[in-house]
Amino acid sequence: MRKLIYYVAVSVDGVIADPDGGVDAFPVEGDHMPWIIEHYPETIPGHLREPLGLARTPHRAFDTVIMGRTTHQVAVDEGLASGYPHLRQYVVTHRPDELPAEEGLTASDEDPVTLVRRLKAEGSPLAIWLCGGGMLAGQVVDEIDEFRLKVNPVVLGAGIPLVARATGGPGAAGGADAVGGALPLALTRRTRRDFESGVSYVEFSRG
Repeated sequence: MRKLIYYVAVSVDGVIADPDGGVDAFPVEGDHMPWIIEHYPETIPGHLREPLGLARTPHRAFDTVIMGRTTHQVAVDEGLASGYPHLRQYVVTHRPDELPAEEGLTASDEDPVTLVRRLKAEGSPLAIWLCGGGMLAGQVVDEIDEFRLKVNPVVLGAGIPLVARATGGPGAAGGADAVGGALPLALTRRTRRDFESGVSYVEFSRG
């Protein structure tokens, strides 16, 4: 069974985006970027892959990405159909009919835990990338096998937490009546790499 890996940028106070969903406070220049491009080329948004010479670079960690509607909307707001057209994309939303059809993208109102378990049962050697947001992470926290975090040298003070627990419509990334999983969740640090930019890459596994 393959893994669900939560790979995301986060502030030192555990926030993955500001209250408006923005991530402009996170540095996009520095010695951490070549390392990220080398190790996670498929996580570079589709419209940047060709300019960076990644158009033919094979996937190294993920072949499937799952995200909430708010995370997907970031790409839409930039005039793109989606952020990761080179991956198989799943957008968890309780209004799937509102998303324009795109090859390789599935808008799903399926229970996210059921969806993740089905994807994990596939035979692919690559992992599933949970790229956000915090509410979806809260719903599927029991299914997350690893947290791989790009910890940025910034304190946001408010915004979208790494793992959120709130109420809302069932089966949607925007909320659930009871987001699943017991917290606190004990993790074991597997590796850490610090960069001159101030960014740290940290991997945690369960237990």
